[in-house]
Amino acid sequence: MHHTPVTDTPCLHSCLYQGEVMHARQQPVEYAFRYGVFSLKADLDQIQTEASKLRWLGFNRFNLVSFHERDYGPRDGSNLRVWVGKFLAEYGIERPARVELLSYPRILGYAFNPLVMWYAYDQHNRLTALIAEVSNTFGQWHHYIAKVPPGLVLEPGQTFKAEADKVFHVSPFIDMQARYHFRLQLPTDHYLIHIRETRQDRAFFQASQSGKCLPLHNRNLLKLAGLAPLRMFKVIGLIHWWALKILLKGGKFHRTPKSLEAIRYSHSEMKLCL
Repeated sequence: MHHTPVTDTPCLHSCLYQGEVMHARQQPVEYAFRYGVFSLKADLDQIQTEASKLRWLGFNRFNLVSFHERDYGPRDGSNLRVWVGKFLAEYGIERPARVELLSYPRILGYAFNPLVMWYAYDQHNRLTALIAEVSNTFGQWHHYIAKVPPGLVLEPGQTFKAEADKVFHVSPFIDMQARYHFRLQLPTDHYLIHIRETRQDRAFFQASQSGKCLPLHNRNLLKLAGLAPLRMFKVIGLIHWWALKILLKGGKFHRTPKSLEAIRYSHSEMKLCL
């Protein structure tokens, strides 16, 4: 059955991205691997209506591919558009005219998002803030938020940078004495997220995620979701394989710091470096 596109400009609002993730570590064990992924960019004002027009995309309900509000932000199922406006206000940022959320959607009810990106825009479609939502496997999450200085206009496709001290425990093989260096590109026809982790100005871990826009069509949902389970098992296998190698080569296991064990959710500011 033929389905018309949800919008005439698929990459300006909600869309899919087919892309790749890369992990590379320099110490204590050197390795690198890449794997294919697909992401959903959801315009929070439109995604519910868009999902209602698509056979294979569910909004707050089970489907082949689904977007659940309880997976993001406060993770209590509340309206994300309302929540993000209040959250940005805590940092002195006006309520955005539009918000996009880039994540891995659920496939047959399952997803894990180590990193979700939020992009807030004003009425002139200018970026005013971004949020990097980082999660670990212990059920904790943290928001790193960056404010765009007044008068600064980031063009579509422009690459920009941000930095943040590491204040949230993620990997058991990386301690807390580190700093994140983000290199980012606004999600339009393409997107890029590159993270370099340093200790005393020396890089020891890098990860990147990139993708090319595809329209939010039923056929694209079927095509990309069909490959997702195989990719997921491959990624899980690679992560455990390299974790074992790190342990066998003397890598140190770092438990969650006691000061952070009881903190389920936290947030802090990161700095744009343009």
